[in-house]
Amino acid sequence: MAGSEKKRPRVDLALVHYPVLNRNGETIGSAVTNLDLHDIARAAKTFGVDTFYVVTPYADQQRLCRELLDHWLAGAGGRADTDRAEALALVRLCSDLDELYEQVTGKWQERPLVVSTGARPGDLTWSYARMRERLASGASLLILFGTAWGLHPEVLDGVDASLPPVRGDNQYNHLSVRSAAAIVLDRLLGRDADSEQ
Repeated sequence: MAGSEKKRPRVDLALVHYPVLNRNGETIGSAVTNLDLHDIARAAKTFGVDTFYVVTPYADQQRLCRELLDHWLAGAGGRADTDRAEALALVRLCSDLDELYEQVTGKWQERPLVVSTGARPGDLTWSYARMRERLASGASLLILFGTAWGLHPEVLDGVDASLPPVRGDNQYNHLSVRSAAAIVLDRLLGRDADSEQ
């Protein structure tokens, strides 16, 4: 029934390559990886994300992204695998966080709720249930994922909330960002998410 169709949430993702931390807690910029773009785009498409932003200030990394996207959106890759092309069509490049926030705010005509993710709990951690309630109220949500050893403190200082870390039942906590993104999206937007805490 058309009238009972669930309204699509206004959710965007951003994979931040700068500023992030290395294992020593130093500020670095990380390299864009082909696998991250493909896998996170596919998860984003699966769970109804509107746009998947890739944030990097480096011209060579942006060029790499554009070449990959051209192959899949306008070249032989897209003709061979239309499903992959459909997912990668969600990807947009941004040079920095200011550009990211400007693009998302312009698109939704309001500043989104900016939410961080990471392996450590943040000071402003919201439960998934609370975040789903916010989405159900019509709010737009921008979820930031860090690369390398996580988002820089200056990024975390600018967020409105954070999601709980994805954890197993032991001390090991080194998921790839691709895996973490898929798990977060399932908990937030998955078909059975409403039955979860």
